[in-house]
Amino acid sequence: MELYVVRHGKTIWNDLRKLQGIADIQLNERGIADAKALGKSLMDTHFDAIYSSPLARAKKTAELIRNGRDIPIICDQRLIEINFGNYEGKIFEYLLENTSFKAFFDDPEHYIPPENGETFPSVLERTKNFLTEVIEKQKENGRYMVVAHGALNAALTSNLEKRPLSQYWGKGLQKNCEAIIYTKDGLEWKKKE
Repeated sequence: MELYVVRHGKTIWNDLRKLQGIADIQLNERGIADAKALGKSLMDTHFDAIYSSPLARAKKTAELIRNGRDIPIICDQRLIEINFGNYEGKIFEYLLENTSFKAFFDDPEHYIPPENGETFPSVLERTKNFLTEVIEKQKENGRYMVVAHGALNAALTSNLEKRPLSQYWGKGLQKNCEAIIYTKDGLEWKKKE
């Protein structure tokens, strides 16, 4: 089995360095172009299904990657981005200088979300449930794609690689429209380098 994990294309808020979390922000022109380019590069790669966050930036990215092919896109609420609560829409640099947000990237074990925000363990749990209840039940020789978000995909890959919370981000934040590919042989997932 193969699993492609893709982060959505760029949005206006990405360019403005605003936290978007569960805010439903559209792709910008660059995001659309990058998603189309990824779709074009994958035209000869068969996918059995694409699973997407229901947020517009991820769903539109999935549609552009599909590029008119007959591949079902299935939205799953468990793939929505981490909820930043009262930090949603705030400028990234402001939060780093004036709040405890610095721990979000530097010390995930000690990250305390703002009011109405979500914890890393919560995101890890819902992505684990998605993997167990959806991906693990697919056919062994299938190829699937997940199109979601930066923090959400970090949780998904943490589960696939069995990383501890201290290593939540692995090698860093996934780039927009970057595809990370995993293969499953038996019980183990391996990242393609």
